[in-house]
Amino acid sequence: MVRAARRISDTRAWPWLLLLPSMLLVFAVIIYPTLTGIDFSFRQMRLNRINLGTGYVGLQHYAELLADPVFWLSLKNTAIWVVVTALLELTLGMVAALALDLELPGFRAISVIVLLPWFMPLVVAGNVWALLLDSRLGIINAALVGLGVLDSYKAWFADPDWALPAAILVECWHGFPFFALLLLAGLKGIPQEQYEAAAVDGAGFWRRFLHIQVPSLRMIIVASVVLRGIGLMNSPDMLLILTQGGPGRTTEVLSLYAFQKAYGEFNFGYAGALSVVMFFLLMISSWLYVRQSNVLAE
Repeated sequence: MVRAARRISDTRAWPWLLLLPSMLLVFAVIIYPTLTGIDFSFRQMRLNRINLGTGYVGLQHYAELLADPVFWLSLKNTAIWVVVTALLELTLGMVAALALDLELPGFRAISVIVLLPWFMPLVVAGNVWALLLDSRLGIINAALVGLGVLDSYKAWFADPDWALPAAILVECWHGFPFFALLLLAGLKGIPQEQYEAAAVDGAGFWRRFLHIQVPSLRMIIVASVVLRGIGLMNSPDMLLILTQGGPGRTTEVLSLYAFQKAYGEFNFGYAGALSVVMFFLLMISSWLYVRQSNVLAE
């Protein structure tokens, strides 16, 4: 047995044998579910109408998508949801990271407080904010009315004009610590000599930020934005808790629409087509963002 192992270790097959367990795991966890989802998009998969069978229907679901007004509305809402939320979270995370990097007295405790929203379970965070913004008992409504900003209590998540902005603000509160943590780690890795050289040249806060910190954080910013964008596009949890896509589908995004089609109407074929569209949108948008970021850095 030992001799056989030694013989194999001297061949080109040995590295592949070492990689085999990992490759099998990747296939079982990532590749197979992805291929199955793509296969569903070409099938008639309606669990509440078993008589239709599970045969292939070709591009029927994709043709229905193009004629579906809810799909186009969800696509627009998804673009707003992902882009605006990611930019706001990046901005808040950068401000928090720059403040925590100053290492002023008491900031160690504040850094823990800043990260608390990210540690809070999404279900808990969503329900807490639903209570805070409640149209009858919400403390935020009470404060705004008391300050004279509002004339009466407002049903934020029932107002078509405010439902999506309110949900974006809640998601930003929950997600900005993700950026703050990564950016703070990047700031800690910048050599102190660069700051000392900038001080000798008379560089102020903004010049130091633009010419030292931003270039040093460029790869972290690109990676974190891509990861956060993927998370926002694939996860409808916050919107499901706060609005369930309403009122009148004004907060309907693609992931929530696919969830409703799959587990509300049991139309897994149509939900599969939505998922495939989301997959390619994420691939293309991530590639374009990374490519454009590299072009701007040159």
